[in-house]
Amino acid sequence: MLAVLAPGQGSQKPGFLTPWLELPGAEARLRWWSALAGLDLVHLGTEADADEIKDTARTQPLLVAAALLAAEHLPMYDVGVVAGHSIGEVAAAALAEVLSPEAAITFAAVRGREMAAACALEPTGMSAVLGGDADEVLAAIEAAGLYPANRNGAGQVVAAGALASLEKLAAEPPAKARLISLSVAGAFHTPYMAPAEQALGALAGGITTGTPSRILLSNRDGAAVDHGPTMLQRLVRQVTAPVRWDLCMQTLAEIGVTAIIELPPAGTLAGLAKRALKGIEIITVNTPDDLAAARDAIARHGAAPSFEPSPQFHVVVVTAAGTFTPADGLAEGVDLRAGQVIGHVTTRQGAVEVTAHEAGTLTEWLAHPDDPVAPGQPVARIGGLL
Repeated sequence: MLAVLAPGQGSQKPGFLTPWLELPGAEARLRWWSALAGLDLVHLGTEADADEIKDTARTQPLLVAAALLAAEHLPMYDVGVVAGHSIGEVAAAALAEVLSPEAAITFAAVRGREMAAACALEPTGMSAVLGGDADEVLAAIEAAGLYPANRNGAGQVVAAGALASLEKLAAEPPAKARLISLSVAGAFHTPYMAPAEQALGALAGGITTGTPSRILLSNRDGAAVDHGPTMLQRLVRQVTAPVRWDLCMQTLAEIGVTAIIELPPAGTLAGLAKRALKGIEIITVNTPDDLAAARDAIARHGAAPSFEPSPQFHVVVVTAAGTFTPADGLAEGVDLRAGQVIGHVTTRQGAVEVTAHEAGTLTEWLAHPDDPVAPGQPVARIGGLL
């Protein structure tokens, strides 16, 4: 199985989109998305300097546009899993067909503007904490009055909050840990971004979502999300919630991903994967010259397309790892209503309900009582030949 990953803010580099404009239709695509974002994405991706593309309001739609532009040149129908880090998750939602490209660009533009505005309300920032004991690092962050905004795995946690609190943490760092102050506008993924969450919530009410066409992992908990409106709600709340990229990588390992492709500007997520996901193939796509290697990896690790007639149905997948228990009295052949609970997964944190998001006939159980399941695993087939 192969996963395609979209990077987050901080990965951008001056001129990184320049070679992509040589592809037929690429510049026109970017100019259309520029109209939606209210920004000149062609200029930002080719001529703008580092300071100009560091602006949160500009960076976020630029990164989503870059990921979508590159993905349009890959056989995504053979890709089984998508995920993105922070703003990259908006791109991942579009790659899973939960959002249209136009909705993703518009959402990213509003997200960037509103988060930049929230950053201007009071002086906040972020610092990377590298190394140290994980529990001690989290305890030190809390003691300093900060938030663990990003838990990226591979011994990397990003602390965020008031500048005075960051200075306190720097003066008394956790044992065997090193701190690096990050050049960002403010404390992303913390309660300081509440005004941005409120603005995105108002916007989300007018967005039409689709059902994920492939496994889509969430930054919130590494779970696979199988319901479009739920994913949109998570994208809204994501701006104030920690990014649990460590759990996303854990899920990639649990579901048996054997290769990953990081979309442009690539490198950051590939580096984390090299340290946390041993033995998998990693492809970074930064220019069109890298597309051939990415297509080859998809051909070897992705699902082969089938041109045979197939039944029309949808499957119910679980969103957490644990053991599966079907609901009492649900036998194959019964009719289900949309929203009906068909079972639950017992996890270390408690029971997680499994819900049928569409009405239909329970045609086949794909998991049985007490079966171990992983996020994104199908447990029931609903529907049939249409």
